Amino acid sequence: MTTALLIIDVQQGLCEGEGRAFESDEVIARINGVSAQVRGAGWPVVFIQHESRAGYLAHGSREWQLADGLQAAAEDLRVRKTTPDAFQGTDLDALLKARGVRELIVCGMHTEFCVDTTIRRALAKGYPVTLVADAHTSAGNAVLTPRLVIEHHNATLTNISSFGPRVLAVASADLQIGV
Repeated sequence: MTTALLIIDVQQGLCEGEGRAFESDEVIARINGVSAQVRGAGWPVVFIQHESRAGYLAHGSREWQLADGLQAAAEDLRVRKTTPDAFQGTDLDALLKARGVRELIVCGMHTEFCVDTTIRRALAKGYPVTLVADAHTSAGNAVLTPRLVIEHHNATLTNISSFGPRVLAVASADLQIGV
């Protein structure tokens, strides 16, 4: 069974300034380790980039680019999206099906928006998901610290059972890739 890694919205604009995602440098390092293992197993790595029509995160802008330090390879795939759901209005599902992908590993930014929404949609489409528990992050909000957002989603997403497929939250060091 083929698995793909989805790296959601790890873009320069989310890794700098006032809205910088929590521990973004550490998260990027863990994502790089996971993506290297996924590539080594011969599985696809998919970078998903959010974009706005103009201004912040506009396609091609500096803020829209993959984050500094994030390692991409020539064979990696790219998907552009305009909503928190990486499947909505994109060719992501067709791209995965064309490669025989049946399971997903997910990491990225911002946990409570694009990571959460994409995981829920993946479950609805029948994909079991492994959430890399220490490789997704948030800037937090007025109610929850970034760490609480992350912990909340690690707990909440793994408790969703109504779709059939489930989410398993696993720390990057504990992932069993290609085994």
